[in-house]
Amino acid sequence: MLYAVRRNTLIFVVEDNVTLLFKLYCLAVMTVMAAAYTIALRYTRTSDKELYFSTTAVCITEVIKLLLSVGILAKETGSLGRFKASLRENVLGSPKELLKLSVPSLVYAVQNNMAFLALSNLDAAVYQVTYQLKIPCTALCTVLMLNRTLSKLQWVSVFMLCAGVTLVQWKPAQATKVVVEQNPLLGFGAIAIAVLCSGFAGVYFEKVLKSSDTSLWVRNIQMYLSGIIVTLVGVYLSDGAEIKEKGFFYGYTYYVWFVIFLASVGGLYTSVVVKYTDNIMKGFSAAAAIVLSTIASVMLFGLQITLTFALGTLLVCVSIYLYGLPRQDTTSIQQGETASKERVIGV
Repeated sequence: MLYAVRRNTLIFVVEDNVTLLFKLYCLAVMTVMAAAYTIALRYTRTSDKELYFSTTAVCITEVIKLLLSVGILAKETGSLGRFKASLRENVLGSPKELLKLSVPSLVYAVQNNMAFLALSNLDAAVYQVTYQLKIPCTALCTVLMLNRTLSKLQWVSVFMLCAGVTLVQWKPAQATKVVVEQNPLLGFGAIAIAVLCSGFAGVYFEKVLKSSDTSLWVRNIQMYLSGIIVTLVGVYLSDGAEIKEKGFFYGYTYYVWFVIFLASVGGLYTSVVVKYTDNIMKGFSAAAAIVLSTIASVMLFGLQITLTFALGTLLVCVSIYLYGLPRQDTTSIQQGETASKERVIGV
């Protein structure tokens, strides 16, 4: 019996170690994806080669996400008949649902285009820090749209994050190796729009997901179908004349395709593995991505780190950690206090 206990204990420890390793793997994936996307996109927007049309990159990303979601749904349903029935019922036979998902599609399209505009005018590290404003924006949308509440510590961390971003933007760090013309004010305005879009679209999509038991991948297909239409309209309105003259894939290089790969495959992959991590790990991942982006910016773009940038970045990283801390279970505390009072009265 003792051997059996030891054997079971050994199995438990091994399984626990595997779980920990997988969580660390998920953490590494989220961190590298976030940092690599920002650095690669910044590089493609500031290189001395022919500049590609960012609207076409956003559109291609939506197409790839749609194809991947269709493939995953096909695997999830398990048979060709159920797959066709699911598409027929939830996509072709649900125009109202497609219209409902066109709202986050439009908002995400604006957000993704704003990311290209921001990284054309701001260093990757500055962008990475400032983009964390999506946390208070998402928190506000969550309170207003989902009727959730924030703890006092979360509110403190939100204000701390805003103070950190203010320091970073007070005197933006300059990159000495970037020769293209930049407009930091325009870049910050683009990030402001992007974080507002991110907060609203994320909470809206969560609300749609929780309103029914429809598969996540069906919802993704509905959203990406609308997204392709929205981004194609954006391509035509923004760069239609130049694309007719130069071509849809004008200026594309291996680095541009790498950015599209990270935005599509990396984004979907991160959304899958994120359920295996808690808020603390997500916060640590965001902070680690900021550090990696800063190191890469110094090496690749000659970023000159200022005191205000360093202090602001530190504040942002600390606030992300504090925001992700688990909320204290006040119910059990109150019950414990009540039981203690009863024992005192009994004595």
